[in-house]
This record gives sequence, structure tokens and C-alpha cells, in this order.
Amino acid sequence: MQGGFYGNALRAASAKGHEQIVRLLLDKGADINAQGGFYGNALRAASFEGHEQIIVRLLLDKGADVNAQGGFYGNALYAASYGGHEQIVRLLL
Repeated sequence: MQGGFYGNALRAASAKGHEQIVRLLLDKGADINAQGGFYGNALRAASFEGHEQIIVRLLLDKGADVNAQGGFYGNALYAASYGGHEQIVRLLL
């Protein structure tokens, strides 16, 4: 289901840093690269919000597209840079 500020449940859980919900949604087949909402996708949401250890690594391990474009911040690297999250920037590079 799409809609609202976050666009879908995976992006909302990623933005808020809810690891167990992200894992559950991915295990149940959520589209890791689905586009929509303010952030564009789950990786950009987690990158902007600074959830490096918990969410960004998990999404990357599960195949999130680090170069996907969309949302307000354009891509995950820009989102992490804008959010001031140096470790995530390093991880994404």
C-alpha cells in the first residue's frame, strides 16, 4: 500500500529506525527499492535520519539500490550528507 508522508510501511519503519519491523517487512516481500513519499525509498529515509548501524546496513545487505534517484533528497548519499551523517556517507561511498 502506498500513500502518505512516508509512502509505505517499509519507508516509515526505516525512517524511524524500527529494525524488527524493517526485517519483518523485508521477510514478507516488501519492495526494498519502491519509490514514493517524501524520502523516495527506504534507504534514503534511513540515510537522512542517521540509522547507520541498524537500518542502512540491513537495507544494503538486502540489496537496496544505493544509486536510486527520487524523493526530496535525490539519492541516499545526498540525504546522508544533508543530514550530516558522516559514517553513512562513508558507508554509501
